[in-house]
Amino acid sequence: MSLKTSLTCFIALVAFAGSAAADPTTLAKEVRDAEQAFAATMAARDHAAFTRHLAEDAVFFDDKKATRGKAAIAAAWKAFFEGPNPPFSWTPETVEVIDSGTLAHSSGPIFDPKGKRVGTFNSVWRREPDGAWRVVFDKGCNACDCAKASASAAP
Repeated sequence: MSLKTSLTCFIALVAFAGSAAADPTTLAKEVRDAEQAFAATMAARDHAAFTRHLAEDAVFFDDKKATRGKAAIAAAWKAFFEGPNPPFSWTPETVEVIDSGTLAHSSGPIFDPKGKRVGTFNSVWRREPDGAWRVVFDKGCNACDCAKASASAAP
């Protein structure tokens, strides 16, 4: 096989691999799996595994401020991993990936230890050069009592 033929085959293979990796259904499943693995770190009480899901430049929001950077977020979340029982859990309900296959959004309920929904999380994931999905933005919000809110908003 000539060098030109080999090079052509290699380029075609790379192009095919890139298009296969960009399948939205496959990418959404990858992100859902990453989010579920991320949530499982809390249940397993595995702070080191939690930290591995964070992008170096991640930003996590709470009610008052943003925590910037993997190290700062890991330090801020360390207390959530102390003790035998997780203080909360979460699971993805929705996952969407942009057409380029490089960013994704996941969202779903946050539960207290008794299983009561207490909030909603929203996370933005980025596909890193090594192919892993890592969290770049994360923000939770309190659960809304929609029936109560609708009743108080009525004229």
